[in-house]
Amino acid sequence: MRNIVIHRSDPDEEVAYWVECPSLGIASMGDSIEEAITMIREAIELHIEDLKTHGEVIPPEDSAELPAAQSLMIEA
Repeated sequence: MRNIVIHRSDPDEEVAYWVECPSLGIASMGDSIEEAITMIREAIELHIEDLKTHGEVIPPEDSAELPAAQSLMIEA
């Protein structure tokens, strides 16, 4: 599983939320939290697939040691 961090965008931004997966160094955006999570899941899957295709090292998955109120774990 991977930790993701959801951020509320500034009011003047085009998209309401942006989300990142720090262990992979990728980010995505969405107009809702649900859309942002869907987009980062897809980004995680594609990024890992690309790493495998190019024979690159896949960073280890995150541990579930963060307090539940501060993290959201997704399967990817």
